[in-house]
Amino acid sequence: METVPVLYGTLVQALRCHDQWLDARHLKTLAWMVSGLIQSEKIGLEAWALRVHSRARQLASTVRRFRRFLDNERIEVNALYGPLLSQALLKGVPPTLYVALDTSLLWNSYCLGRLSLIYRGRAVPLGWTVLAHGSVSVSFETYQQLLDQAAPWLFPFPCQVVLLADRGVADTELMDYLDTLGWHWRLRIKESFWVYRAGHKQRKINSIRLPEGQPQFWQEVQITQQRFGPVYLALGRPFNSTQRWVVVSDQPTRLETFREYGLRFDMEEGFLDDKSNGFQLESSQIRSAEALNRLCLVLAVATLYLVCQGTQVVQQGKRRWVDAHWFRGHSYLKIGWQWVHRALRYGYALLTEFLLSADPDPEPAMASKKQHDERTQPRFIGIASKAA
Repeated sequence: METVPVLYGTLVQALRCHDQWLDARHLKTLAWMVSGLIQSEKIGLEAWALRVHSRARQLASTVRRFRRFLDNERIEVNALYGPLLSQALLKGVPPTLYVALDTSLLWNSYCLGRLSLIYRGRAVPLGWTVLAHGSVSVSFETYQQLLDQAAPWLFPFPCQVVLLADRGVADTELMDYLDTLGWHWRLRIKESFWVYRAGHKQRKINSIRLPEGQPQFWQEVQITQQRFGPVYLALGRPFNSTQRWVVVSDQPTRLETFREYGLRFDMEEGFLDDKSNGFQLESSQIRSAEALNRLCLVLAVATLYLVCQGTQVVQQGKRRWVDAHWFRGHSYLKIGWQWVHRALRYGYALLTEFLLSADPDPEPAMASKKQHDERTQPRFIGIASKAA
């Protein structure tokens, strides 16, 4: 049991990087919850409480402490999490930050909307909201709220931000608002959109013939019957696929546009980390949108810390201490997670701050050579897939 306070103490130190905490007890309770989540590898207040060192003798007392945290209206998740993400980026950011917007359904009763930073094959949470809403479709006002929450934490950095989103999110109201934020965008749109091109008859996108593997790039066109634009389109049908990609951008499109949009799929890996491949979110017994919103704070802090830890392990050349593959086979989150477990057992050092390297990924993940070759087969003439 002496190993548990080491992780707890490390998290307390990392969480103290800002002074937005209304009560020191909130910080300490969050540190215990994140520690319990990482240790138990699942969401369960009782499982977390078993790993807490406190004066409380009865387990129910600690469980009630966690429940009070999740139900506490004074805890503003964005105000507490945003500075942690800013801290992680303080020592340098790449010239372009890619941010993905998407939704996921929980128990067909709650919709989790999330804005995430695409980082080395994973999606690190930027902001989120949980709605008592049995559909992945949400209003523009919900997206606007997420953007307004995240923008201040990215504003100080000297880089351009590019938003990536799928068809369920893309609409002209969102595009217009992104322009006011100064963000660029690569959004996949529905084929029911109308498109207007100079010198051509207006038509719906689904009437356009797209030969397999041969992309088309239309510059300065207008979309929808309201003729929104000018915008730029990248259209194509990947090799060996019946799907058609229609990506709208605020900047001239080219082959690179498809690669940029493909980064959005890293967010699906992030949702998988939340659920069956990681934190087991859907095993939670919590059925309150507000409580789930604060539970997502616990998941976000754990994700950010583990990705930062995994990044440091690779940077120090110690990846193979916790990853049996010759090449990197695990995500940075899993490498960080494995490192924490071994560190607590063997006394390795733990990261005491949130820090994401701005350098290019020195060792992109490759679960197997065969899978890597399949994923990097060209989607279009002249461009490789997302994993390339």
